[in-house]
Amino acid sequence: MKPTFFTRRNVMSSVASVFSVVGVTSLFAQKAFAKKNEPVQKLNRDGKPADGTQMITPLIIHNGLIYIAGQGANSNGPVSKDDIDSHTTKVMENVKGLVEVGGGSMDSVLQLTVFLADLAHYDAMNKIFKTYFPHGGPARTTVAVAGLPGKSMIEINCIAAVTRK
Repeated sequence: MKPTFFTRRNVMSSVASVFSVVGVTSLFAQKAFAKKNEPVQKLNRDGKPADGTQMITPLIIHNGLIYIAGQGANSNGPVSKDDIDSHTTKVMENVKGLVEVGGGSMDSVLQLTVFLADLAHYDAMNKIFKTYFPHGGPARTTVAVAGLPGKSMIEINCIAAVTRK
């Protein structure tokens, strides 16, 4: 007489039971840990709801993330000098201000994209950049571009995490 434990039917029944338990468990886990789908908040530089008249919204918050539109040296008023140090400092201050208005900090910046009008400014930009991230920088991409709006030498956009309400 053959043992009935290892029949095809018994094995497939056991496998199906395991997959059912795993599926139900993951369904409950997803519901328990899923964030409430928050509405998209489009804000101006002061953190007030955007009025819808601007073509680009500088700050958007959604599901715990802060999205900052590209910030150039002249995005928030003219830059003091026409050199890469002044442009980088101005852009980083713009980014920092918007991240803070959105409820984050420079340590909560997750990703940056840097657009440089001249790749020869890469080292000088990095020198200023490092001062804004003393605990280590975020993921970053830097590319050279043919030109930037407002004759800016640099433009940066970013994504950060909301760390406070």
